[in-house]
Amino acid sequence: MREIEIDDLMRLNPSERVILDIRPEETFRRGTIEGALHIPADEIPGRLPQDSDKTLYVLCHTGDQSMDAAEELSEAGFRAVSIKGGYRAFLKYQLSKRMEKQDAQKEERAKIERSLIKKFRKNIWCKFTKGINEYELIRDGDKIAVCISGGKDSMLMAKLFQELQRHGRANFEPVFLIMNPGYNEENWQIIRDNAELLGIPLTVFHTDIFDAVAGIDKNPCYLCARMRRGYLYSHAKELGCNKIALGHHFDDVIETILMGMFYGGKVETMMPKLHSKNFEGMELIRPMYLIREEDIKTWRDYHQLCFIQCACRFTEHCVSCGGEQGSKRDEMKELIAQLREKSEFIEMNIFRSVHNVNLKTIIGYNMDGRKYCFLDDYDERSS
Repeated sequence: MREIEIDDLMRLNPSERVILDIRPEETFRRGTIEGALHIPADEIPGRLPQDSDKTLYVLCHTGDQSMDAAEELSEAGFRAVSIKGGYRAFLKYQLSKRMEKQDAQKEERAKIERSLIKKFRKNIWCKFTKGINEYELIRDGDKIAVCISGGKDSMLMAKLFQELQRHGRANFEPVFLIMNPGYNEENWQIIRDNAELLGIPLTVFHTDIFDAVAGIDKNPCYLCARMRRGYLYSHAKELGCNKIALGHHFDDVIETILMGMFYGGKVETMMPKLHSKNFEGMELIRPMYLIREEDIKTWRDYHQLCFIQCACRFTEHCVSCGGEQGSKRDEMKELIAQLREKSEFIEMNIFRSVHNVNLKTIIGYNMDGRKYCFLDDYDERSS
């Protein structure tokens, strides 16, 4: 065999091939096949390992010079084969593979988008639009920073916003905003790959939040979350947005209610929308408010998608992120799962409890800095 096609070469095990790039140094530096050994044509065979028993696959720019080099090497006792078409053929090969990948991604993306409107219409799409309408989360003219962390919730939220823009009636503009607070390269690549597959155009900015809270012993997660939200508000406002959208879902809401009762001694919830106290004119919205986490996981698994969970270095021992020791929220998840076995209505009743508060049966509450006690007007209400 005097020549090998580039497709056949790339199918070989990299550990069993030696690619010899004989092009000039300057050309080689601009790009080559990964793992290639560079020896300019006028320096072989003197620099070749004399004891190599592997076939040498010779690479030039067009495949002409490599034919001559392969013949010379064969006469010198080496097993040498020219790479047909040279580096130019490799560039065409890379382009074709990219095109194949893009076509496959477009097909998969279309399938994902169709499923939101059809297969997952009842449990995801309709609950998304119901939450937006019921809590008046979007108005005409809004520019919304859809905040993406890289997890399943925010990635699904981004797709739902895209579908809402295609099929909804509200005239709004989404900006898919993502902050890199110090992810390791592996997690950061996963996020970018998922965004490419899903067709989400990311607007990226970087911070050093993970490093900033690395030395904090008490409540680093709380500080990290506060800092991340502040950065998101700030960058969203710089981009001309008047709202930021976070991917909190139904389960987050009821877990927050229980945590407040059990560990805070108060009744409160995660609100579907909030005016920012520190960024004038900005508002936080939670359009996934009515969507259950179980349905989000079903959507993810149906499409065999793989998202990061929590890429923070402080969650190594968090059960939901693969660790051993659980957080307060993990405790609530476990408790709710146990209650669910006793009654299918438990979760919805917890959720409805903060929608149906009877102030006449409340001992006390706080409103705008004023603390109310039922004794304040107890006698008046009896008459």
